Amino acid sequence: MSYDGRVYTVEIGGLTRDLPIFAVAPQVKIAIFNMLGDTAIVERAADLLAGRLPANADVLITPEVKAIPLAHAISARSGLPYVVARKLRKPYMADCLEAEVVSITTGKPQTLFLDGKDRHLVEHKNAVLVDDVISTGSTLRGMRLLMDRAGATIVGEMAVFTEGDDADWSSVICLGHLPIFTD
Repeated sequence: MSYDGRVYTVEIGGLTRDLPIFAVAPQVKIAIFNMLGDTAIVERAADLLAGRLPANADVLITPEVKAIPLAHAISARSGLPYVVARKLRKPYMADCLEAEVVSITTGKPQTLFLDGKDRHLVEHKNAVLVDDVISTGSTLRGMRLLMDRAGATIVGEMAVFTEGDDADWSSVICLGHLPIFTD
């Protein structure tokens, strides 16, 4: 990825941030939203998203890494447990479910793992998928596959931002939409 110094300004509940615009492919640039370490943004986004959770939700599912603080904050507000879909299988993880995805930010296949210790939280439950940005939908597809394998019903999908064709994400509960730059 390369950065030329340009930014795209976003607003989340009255807070603004300048997102750096990075080239991710020839003629394709995206604004990188990274809320890790930005407590104010995480807290504000969680306030706004927690109020929009489906009433029948039992559990939140989030991919590792950048969306974990958001899922934690929504969990604290809603009282729902959250489960992290891990990107690396650790030696202490047993009886895992897994699904392979390709991320736009890495461009490489990744496997998502649901640790066996968390299966009871999702099996036959109503799950809400929570991510920071939904772009190509590959991570979302991986989480959907994990939930299908766990026998969970997905009752909602939420993110701080969607990206790409806004029409592709009309069912996602989100706080905004990021364009893809082709200049």
